[in-house]
Amino acid sequence: MLNRIRTFLTDDSGATAIEYGLIAALVSVAAIGALSATGNALSDMFGLVGEKVNNALS
Repeated sequence: MLNRIRTFLTDDSGATAIEYGLIAALVSVAAIGALSATGNALSDMFGLVGEKVNNALS
């Protein structure tokens, strides 16, 4: 019984899982930020191109 308690107290696999979870969350936040900025830039670019095409057709 004492050996099981020692094993439980020295087991760090839960801490490793938490670290991987935090890394995954950080990567997700960075990806969302990058994709959001890219999406806004693409939206502005296509809006400008559409405006120029409409002006050229007028």
